[in-house]
Amino acid sequence: MASSSVMRRVSLRNLRAHKLRLFLTVFSIVLGTSFVAGSIVFTSTISKAFNDIFDSAAPGVAVEVTPADRQSPGVPQSVVDELTSRKRELGIDRLVTDYSGLVTVANADGKALQTGGAPSVGSAYVPPDQALSPDAGKLLPGGRGPANAGEIVLNSSAASEAGLKVGSPTKVVLGQGSAAPRDVTVVGLLDLPSSTGGFVNVQFDQATARQLFSDGTHVAQVDMSAVDGVTPTQLQERVEKALPADTYQVRTGDQVRQDQKDQVNQFLTIFTGILLAFAAIGLIVGTFIIYNTFSMIVAQRNRELALLRAVGASKQQVSRSVLFEAFVVGVIGGVVGLGIGIGLAAALKAITSSSSGLPDAPLQVGVWAVLAALFVGVVVTMISAWVPAVRASRVPPVEAMRAGMAEGSASLVRRTVAGAVIGVAGVVIILIGAMGVGLGPAIAVGVGAAACIIAVVLAGPALSRPVVGALGSVIGAPFGKIGRLARTNAVRNPRRTAATAFALTLGLMLVAVIGTLGTSFKGTVDSAVDSGIKADYIVAGTNNLPIPAAVYDSVAKADGVGTAVSLGVVQAKVGDDTVTGYAALGGQPAEVATMTMKDGASDQLPADGMLVSERASANRGWQTGDVVTFTGATGQQVKVTVAGVYADNEVLQPWLVGPDVYNKLVPAAARVSVAIFVTPSSGFSDDDLRRNLEAATDSYLTVQVQDRQQFKNSASAQIDQMLATLYAMLGLALLIAVLGIVNTLALSVVERTREIGMLRAVGMLRSQVRRSIYLESVLIAIFGAIVGVILGCLIGWALVRTLAKWGLGTPVLPWGLIVFTLIASAVVGVLAALWPAVRAARTRPLEAIAEA
Repeated sequence: MASSSVMRRVSLRNLRAHKLRLFLTVFSIVLGTSFVAGSIVFTSTISKAFNDIFDSAAPGVAVEVTPADRQSPGVPQSVVDELTSRKRELGIDRLVTDYSGLVTVANADGKALQTGGAPSVGSAYVPPDQALSPDAGKLLPGGRGPANAGEIVLNSSAASEAGLKVGSPTKVVLGQGSAAPRDVTVVGLLDLPSSTGGFVNVQFDQATARQLFSDGTHVAQVDMSAVDGVTPTQLQERVEKALPADTYQVRTGDQVRQDQKDQVNQFLTIFTGILLAFAAIGLIVGTFIIYNTFSMIVAQRNRELALLRAVGASKQQVSRSVLFEAFVVGVIGGVVGLGIGIGLAAALKAITSSSSGLPDAPLQVGVWAVLAALFVGVVVTMISAWVPAVRASRVPPVEAMRAGMAEGSASLVRRTVAGAVIGVAGVVIILIGAMGVGLGPAIAVGVGAAACIIAVVLAGPALSRPVVGALGSVIGAPFGKIGRLARTNAVRNPRRTAATAFALTLGLMLVAVIGTLGTSFKGTVDSAVDSGIKADYIVAGTNNLPIPAAVYDSVAKADGVGTAVSLGVVQAKVGDDTVTGYAALGGQPAEVATMTMKDGASDQLPADGMLVSERASANRGWQTGDVVTFTGATGQQVKVTVAGVYADNEVLQPWLVGPDVYNKLVPAAARVSVAIFVTPSSGFSDDDLRRNLEAATDSYLTVQVQDRQQFKNSASAQIDQMLATLYAMLGLALLIAVLGIVNTLALSVVERTREIGMLRAVGMLRSQVRRSIYLESVLIAIFGAIVGVILGCLIGWALVRTLAKWGLGTPVLPWGLIVFTLIASAVVGVLAALWPAVRAARTRPLEAIAEA
């Protein structure tokens, strides 16, 4: 016990004596643990906010009835009438029907009110004397309910964001159906208990809502309260018995609220998983940094550890002292990481609250966040320090006291051979996976990638010698002897060089994989537009929003339009499968898009028939002449004959039906289009046509007119936005990697104090010392970047090939990103070396020589 206490005191004194080393090691842990803690705190906060909202949702609702099939147009009015007639028998107190649909409202400037991703819905206004509960929403003083089609009630939070008030004129555009934009007046503001973030609720009078959001024979849902003495569960059982089995979903108010919570929590679980995956990447990188740090620390303390062994410390006590230092570092890193993680969560909450539809709530710092930060900090550090600790305990005291004893002198043969075998196997598996298409081959590529990463870890030291040596010969040549010295220092300890570079390798490998996928996606989009679209202009929704069917009428009537073909969305069932395709409306698709028929059939789409892409034909077995039975939203079955199979065109995937089929399958109130393709009439200029199209669609708020190049640019911008988010999240791993270079160089400078002192004593200038450190850092960084980029491009190339089943085209390597990455790695190398180089240059020759 006494000896253990002494060793712990020695460990603590060692940490206090090397504060800078402690700070650098702790910082690499803090970066990873803060991401973990911040992810848990942020998602817990959002989850709590949504749960609070849903606790107040469906106020006063004892039972709610909705269609069991989500594709259904709603609950038939005949069912509502039956429930109303049996209210007393069933124990129903009040019964309220609702109609709803997507809408866009204009702000005070006449532009579309941005919701940040939150829902923007229209519904029916329920007067207070008919509401199921007084908490269902209260009109603010000075307002009233809508009395006709030209009046609306708006939730107060949306009105404030839009700059609207009672009496303000505005415009409402329906997200579906054929109704034109409506000029309306705000006559009331509603305080909704469930209103949050960017949520928008536009309420119309009952008659108008029914006209706009239903086919006139269905309602979206039926809510009811129970009479005194009847519990919600009893009312649920009675209503279920009164309705046809398996046709409707009958839930209590508590079940409705819980289902809403479960949907959000399911999304938040996925979101948390994504954040934690990126945190794990950072922690893996941090593991190598900490391993490298403790390896160098142990090597530098060989004499100290040998002295401890000489005065009676056992092997176990020496290894435990190193692990105890790691434990202390882990605890400090976990605590500090928790604090910074809470700050990150607060910053992220502030950003999302102002720019998205996520709700606001106080930060939720739970037990799991605390335990996760401490657990991750301690475990990662202890694992990273385990090998150096064991290595420290195995060094014989007398051998360790030799001045020439250095870390990393063991043979690299075994690990190099193992790494080479695993690497070859990994590349072979990747190539085999790249020859296939689908999920299985993609998993094979992932397995091969994991094998290649392991191979780099094992064979990296042996690989670093020739690669860094060659780089040093080229990059160091202009610097003469200083360049040769930097090259020698970089290859002196290959284990250290490889471990330092691997942190950067892993981060840049993922950057290259994502870059290859993104560039290939953009290449696929460009190819699809260039080869698949013949139309001069594309009318589509902003932010990938669908456009209401009414837009087509405005476009078709614009002066100068020769051909206008709309792609209407068709959702139906084939057997038990829900399928989604498109309908070509207003003209033949071959007039605005490329259609190469594969079986000699005509490219003319029959009004009551369908054309199928090659991919859909192969996946579903549909051939020319086959009859496909679709079941529409109302349950109506429509038999459609396949008139032909066309070559894959990503713009027209996966199949097209004619207008007669569309009209039977899709209710008028639910009709939306993804785009309208337009060509000019003979003798009409493109510029004039564009002005006319913009004028015709201006009132729809979320509709934009683009030529083919703008359409491609818009798609590319969305891909770039997604890539930017992923790159930002990978920035954690890259930051830790840069920190690792700083840490390694700083400790290397300490290790080489006598050497640097002797160089200074024989005439080496401070500027030359700094330059040698810069060059050494650049060589390590470029080595890591080269390995990461090559491995990442190989994996990305293979993944793109496996995704061809889902429409991804030929792999496109991100050459611009590759060049930028290599240049940036050199810059990073210089920046990472700034502080260690300055510290090395300040070494005093006589004091350095006198040390040790």
